[in-house]
Formats: sequence, structure tokens, C-alpha cells
Amino acid sequence: MQANVRVTDQYGAHGDDPYTLQYRGCGEEGKYIHFTSNFFLNDDLIAGYGPRGRVFVHEWAHLRWGVFDEYNDEKPFYINGQNQIKVTRCSSDITGIFVCEKGPCPQENCIISKLFKEGCMFIYNSTQNSTASIMFMQSLSSVVEFCNARTHNQEAPNLQNQMCSLRSAWDVITDSADFNHSFPMNGTELPPPPVFSLVQAGNKVVCLVLDVSSKMAEADRLLKLQQAAEFYLMHIVEILTFVGIVSFNSKGEIRAQLHQINSDNDRKLLVSHLPMTVSAEAETSICSGLKKGFEVVEKLNGKAYGSVMILVTSGDDEHVGNCLLTVLSSGSTIHSIALGSSVVENLEELSHRTGGLKFFVPDNSNSNSMIDAFSRISSGTGDIFQQHFQLQSTGENVKPHHQLKDSVTVDNSVGNDTTFLVTWQTSGPPEILLLDPNGRKYYTNNFATNPSLQTACLCVPGTAEPGLWTYTLNNTHHSHQALKVTVTSRASSSARPPATVEAFVERDSTHFPHPVMIYANVRKGIYPILNATVTAIIEPEAADPVALDLFDNGAGADIIKNDGIYSRYFFSFAANGRYSLKVHVSHSPSLSGLAYSIPGSRAMYVPGYIANGNIQMNTPRKSAGRSEEEQKWGFSRISSGGSFSVLGVPAGPHPDVFPPCKITDLHAVKVEEEVTLSWTAPGEDYDQGQANSYEIRISKHLQNIQDDFNNAILVNTSKLNPQKAGTKEVFTFSPKFFTNGPDHQPDGETQESHRIYVAIRAIDRSSLKSAVSNIAQASLFIPPYSAPILARDNLILKGVLTAVGSIGIICLTIVITHCILNRKNRADKKKNGTKLI
Repeated sequence: MQANVRVTDQYGAHGDDPYTLQYRGCGEEGKYIHFTSNFFLNDDLIAGYGPRGRVFVHEWAHLRWGVFDEYNDEKPFYINGQNQIKVTRCSSDITGIFVCEKGPCPQENCIISKLFKEGCMFIYNSTQNSTASIMFMQSLSSVVEFCNARTHNQEAPNLQNQMCSLRSAWDVITDSADFNHSFPMNGTELPPPPVFSLVQAGNKVVCLVLDVSSKMAEADRLLKLQQAAEFYLMHIVEILTFVGIVSFNSKGEIRAQLHQINSDNDRKLLVSHLPMTVSAEAETSICSGLKKGFEVVEKLNGKAYGSVMILVTSGDDEHVGNCLLTVLSSGSTIHSIALGSSVVENLEELSHRTGGLKFFVPDNSNSNSMIDAFSRISSGTGDIFQQHFQLQSTGENVKPHHQLKDSVTVDNSVGNDTTFLVTWQTSGPPEILLLDPNGRKYYTNNFATNPSLQTACLCVPGTAEPGLWTYTLNNTHHSHQALKVTVTSRASSSARPPATVEAFVERDSTHFPHPVMIYANVRKGIYPILNATVTAIIEPEAADPVALDLFDNGAGADIIKNDGIYSRYFFSFAANGRYSLKVHVSHSPSLSGLAYSIPGSRAMYVPGYIANGNIQMNTPRKSAGRSEEEQKWGFSRISSGGSFSVLGVPAGPHPDVFPPCKITDLHAVKVEEEVTLSWTAPGEDYDQGQANSYEIRISKHLQNIQDDFNNAILVNTSKLNPQKAGTKEVFTFSPKFFTNGPDHQPDGETQESHRIYVAIRAIDRSSLKSAVSNIAQASLFIPPYSAPILARDNLILKGVLTAVGSIGIICLTIVITHCILNRKNRADKKKNGTKLI
């Protein structure tokens, strides 16, 4: 599913919470906004979230402009620079009161060791004077603005401050291309009306547009195409899809008009129309092929809109741009698959401009990239219960009379239409032995063999047995054989969403020395899958593949920890050209896998308001219960991430140009008279290796460290030795040795602050420096009644003992006073009685 805004009936842990999946840094676009259908249909939710239009603006700011939430459920309050306990909010002018179980109460009654006392909360006034901020509480009627430099609360411990180095949401938004390259409207001029297009799912129409020029005879390209196209037609493309086939060299030719798939016979008929030979002509005309493709799909209903073209070519057609306007106006989606290193550079523009996928297939004999590409392409329904999932994709050059042996996990969320495909390079098939989890054996004669395409395929009847399937391919020939295995399966039940993997890169191309950021989104339904082993396989045009582990640790290229998006920098460029990406994900049944909540930036649900002096509580959010399934088998998935291009790679040896990556998770906590910093170690080169040293600087003034890091106060880090990338670092220092020295106070700052601001950067052995980290802050003074905030057991114990002792003294004083007064009263009565007599 490619939509930016998704409305589904999948509910998270907090029911109908709208949220935005943000996987990149501050100021960068997110992936999508998620709403439930109930959010739009149930008007009772408006009281908690606010009007739907306001919620959409809140989420749109996450998605489009890369700003973050200004509240924090985990840290609802903090101590500001004037030693006052404040509620985490933006702006600070938004008012409310602390509410205990029985009504309003002073704040010190609500705060116990970092957390609100059970039954306590901060309730906001329904009527406010403040106009900001949309990223804090969009539900307030007075709120119509984002926090700007004047109203932004830089001290609040929220994600906006952490991710954007204490910059306001409006500062980030106005730096975006939407505002940076446009001018404000003048006078009373109205903005242009938005344009909406209502689209409806129609017939699924696919046309294969296949290159048959003489270049396809090189490096078994035509054979790879035939094997992948047969597998796609027989097993991948969904039933009821209309499929046509076109081939081209300098001219296009229709090989099969549209034919709807209703049975295996329809699939076999289409396979029979695949090209079996190449032409003697080397020239290619991609536009001629696409023109014939449009001619095929337009015969169904007179237009190509909504159709899918799968374009496969190895040609260097320099005139591909001539039909770009025709392609764009057609409304068709172009998926491109480039074979070899001679393909024209701007081929991928067709895919980029039409929302299609782009792939690259290197000429390595053991590469399975062609089948991986076809396996990733579906006809666009977005229904995960109908799609095929790749469970395995591997290839190896096997020596004579040697074996390729491995296993694949079939988990219980898949199993329908499970297919094992074996391909080989020359001669006859290898000797095949496949064992299911119960020990049942399948041999070569159980596979459907196609000698002309050099494929052998086994479709497991019914639902495949969950567990470990083991296969052995024995090369019985007297020469090396490139043997490859692909395993796919569909969901076993519509009641159990299967684990899914989406692999992608940040951008389609880069220029040396800028790295490529690789991502893998691993989920089950809408829930992130944690603790998975995720490995990216990157294949260059003419070099060995590179394996790179991806992590979901909130450091380096990974922005948010435990959000199910595994990330890493890739910069080991072998040469200029295209690179193919594939991601392998496996998960052990012994590890906890599914997150209980859905990480993401979400609109605040307000528990209640103070209206006319009365507390009015909203209906509590309904939590969607999620039962943890027993995982006996773990799972395995493969996903092609398409391709990317690299330019400017030096031909020979070059000096170190890769600095350590930016530290994005710096935290500071004051413990007694010291400040303890923690962060995740970067590497010598981005997030790989081990940095050489750290540079830590502090200031009592935020502006100093924001604008002039080099001149802020330097902390002695001579005893701090960086650890391996990904390791948790901890460093403690005493701020009194540094903050008593000279520290320039910016113009306009007159109020004494009891806070310090800290930032860090890493330095490698070549003296290359990382970007300055996020700015952390710590209070140098803790109000007496909030000492438990330090979360140290001995302080809490002292606080409790002090409180108990104080209560005891008070009680003793009351008792003594009571006794003295009673004695005095008796004496007075006796005295008065004597006088009366």
C-alpha cells in the first residue's frame, strides 16, 4: 500500500488514536498517517480529540513537515530553570489545574518520584487565551497556530525538543520547501481551492513489456526473465487479473492480448506467449514497447488509467524521455527492471514519475534478483491476505557433486499456496530432496519440471505444515551450477495477519561520499515486530554482494527505537552505477516479538476539561486488547527493496571521508551534585566501527550551544574512551567545575537560569567530526519537595523517613499541648469553684 493517508479497521493498543509513522529526522517527511474508520464515524470521539479537521492538521504536520509532538505522556512534568515544577506543554501559557481523585489539589500532592500519583492528572481549562500549539493540544478552540520562536517552550521534555534540537515547530515548518520556495499571499486573496479526485478500484490490468533485443542474450538475461515471468504468471499475480504481453526491440510487438486469469489453464496459456528467443537486433525502443503496452490495456475499457506496466530491459535507449509525457498522461504505473550495466540512466524516471517500483538485476549467475523483483510486484490491491510473501530467496554457485543445503521457516500465519521454486543454469535439474517438519520427503520427481525454462516447482497441497522445511540440492553434473531457491506462500487465514516486510531506501540516487539510508519496515498488521534479525543484501553491478545488519535501536540512521523500522547507513560503494537491494528478516520463537503499542506521532486524547470551574471528564479511551499468540516457529521473510544509483565514486584508493554519525539520543540527568549523560555510541564511519574521541560542551544559555557550539564550555573527556558503535555510553561529570567559569550570556537574557544545556559530537581517527548531537538539558537545583525526582532509593527513603518523623513530632506536640490545656482547664475550674463558695 502506497497511500499517504490510510483508513483501516486495524486498531492499535489505544483504539482509535490517529498516528503518523515517522522514520526520519526533524524536518523530514513521514511515511503515512493512519486513521481508523471508527474515528471518522463516531462523533463521541470529538470530545477527546477535537474536531477532525484539527486532528488532520496535527497529523499532516507530522507527515509533511517532520515536526513532532509537544506533549509527553511518560514525562508529564519537569523542573524549569527557575526551580518550578511545570507541566510538559507548548506553549507554557496554556492553563489548567492538578486534579486528584476527589477534586483540585496542590501540585506537590500529585508528584511522587518522577510520576503522577495514582489518581492524579493535570486538567486543562476549556477556555484559553493562548493560540498555540497545534502540535500540543489541537482540540482547544483557541489553538490556531504552531509554537514559534516566541511561544515555544524549549525546556519541555518532549519529542519536538529532542528531535529538533529545541527548535520550535514553526521554525521547522518554515524551513521546508513548501514555505521556503513560496511567498505569502497578499491582502484578502483566497488560496486556490483544493482539487479532489475520487477513484474506485476497478479491474486489475497488467501488461508485461519485455525487451528481446540481442543484449538480452548476454549473461543468461533472457533465461532469468523467462524463469521470473513464468513464476509471476503461475504463482504471484492474483486471480481475476487481466494480463497482456508485449515484446520489443526497435519496434514493439503484441504477443498476447489481455486475458483474465480464472484458472491454472489461463496462467499456462499466458506463459506459452512469453518470448523464447532474442532478435538479432541490438537497438531498443522502450517507447515503442510502452506504446504497444498501452494499446493492449486500452482494449479493455478504452483507457490505460489504473493499469500496470512491468517494463524489463537491458537496452541503452537514449530516447526514452520522448514518451515521458505520454506515459504521465496515461495514468498507468510503470515498474521498471533494468538488466546489466548498459541500461540508459534515466530509465527509472518513468517509474519515479508514475509511482512505480524500480529494480536492478546484476549479471551475477547466482543472483536471484529477477525473481525477487517480480515477487515484490503485485497488481496493486493492497490486500495482504491475497498477496504472496517471499519466505526464502537464495542462490549459490555449487561445485560438481556438492550440495546447496538450507532450511526455511513456514510460520502459522502463512501456508496457503506454498511454492518451492528451484532454478538452474545449464543441463538438467539438480537432485532435489525436501523435508517437511513431520519428516515427509519430496523428491525431484514430485516437482513439476520445465526443461526449456530450467525450473522445477512444487506447490504444497492445502496449507503447508508450520515449522522448519529443509531442502538439499545436489549438483550431479561435472561442472559448476548456479542453483537458486525461492519459497513463497500466502496467508493461512484472514483472521491472522501475516508478518510483512517492506524494504526501501531514503532516495533513489546519491553522490559519493553521501551514504544511502536503508530501511526495512517489519510489522504484523499495524504492530511493529521487535527483536528481529534483519540483514540487507546489496548487489552492485560488477562486485560481490555486501551484507549489512539493520537495527531498530534509535541510534545512527534509526531515528525512533522499537518502531519496527530497522535502519542503517550504507557507504561501502564498489563503483559508480546501480545497486540492487534485498532484505532478509528472521525471528526466533524464543524472543518477544510483537510490540504492545504502536510507536508514532499521534494527536493527544484529552481526558477532560475545566469548564466554568467544573471538572468535565471525557470517556476514557478504549484499549484494543491484543492476545499474544504462542510462537512456536518464528518466521522468515524476504523483500526486494528495489534499486538505487551512486555517482562520483573514486576509481582508486581515497582518503577517509566518512565521519561518525550524529548522536540523536543524548540524555542528561542530575544525580546529587553530578550530571550523568547517556547516549548510543556512533562509529568511526557513520554507525560502523569505533569513534576515536568525544567532544562534550555545556552552557547555561541555550543560544550559546545552539549557535556557537565551538565556543561553549568544554568538558574534560580525557578518561572517556568511545566504545563500539551501538553500545550504550554513560559519562558523569560535576557541572560546578565548569559553570562557574566565563559563559557568555546572550543579549536579551536577564533571568538567572538553574539549567545547563549539553551537546556532544564524535571524532574519528582522521579528525573528521560528526554533526552536533541533539541538545540535552538538566536542572542544577531541585526544589525540596521534589527530591524524589532524582529516582534514587536512598533519597526516597530519606524523604519518607523525614515525612514520618515530621508527622510524629507534630502528633507529639499536639498531645503535649492537649495535656497542658486540660490540666490548665481543671485548675481554672477548681479556682473558680473556690471563689463561689
